Amino acid sequence: MQQETVLVPGARDVEATLDSPDGNASACVVLCPPHPQHRGHRGDDRLVAVAEYLTERGVAALRFDYGDWDEGLGEREDARNALRWASERYDTVGLFGFSFGGSIAALAAASVDVTLCAVSLLAPTAELEAGLNAADALADVAAPLQVVYATRDTTADWEPVVEAARELDCEVVELDADHFFVGKTDRVAEAVGPFLAQSC
Repeated sequence: MQQETVLVPGARDVEATLDSPDGNASACVVLCPPHPQHRGHRGDDRLVAVAEYLTERGVAALRFDYGDWDEGLGEREDARNALRWASERYDTVGLFGFSFGGSIAALAAASVDVTLCAVSLLAPTAELEAGLNAADALADVAAPLQVVYATRDTTADWEPVVEAARELDCEVVELDADHFFVGKTDRVAEAVGPFLAQSC
């Protein structure tokens, strides 16, 4: 695996790490980190685990940091800009996010001008500060969609997102874990990785 730091252009320039497999990759998955005000960043263990799974199977991974805090609005645009960056360089583009990043991924997937091969949300919370509702956004996601949640998650308000995913007949995966999947990042990768790698 090769790593390089790249700049994602936009009104809010953000830095990202591009994990590339050995050899050429035709697909790339953009990974959205958890809440930046709670130390969320592109080096998050869950993002790294998923990125490693993907690169081992020939799929590139773009892990980005958000710009200055903007209650979800600017962060959604950061994700959309990362998707646009990836779509200019790869044939197919997927999207993944954890916690706050799962909500951002849902909101970005529902509104971006990029065709996505798959979207996976890990422990997403239903509503963000600016009144952006991730559960409602699922109906506007055209790509195959997966929602993974933890049975012992008392941190995120994930139930409305899971309910919406089930109503839309999307893939829903349950893991025996807390919100942070402590000691279970390998389980996260095994749940999320195949869905993204096979779809993209």
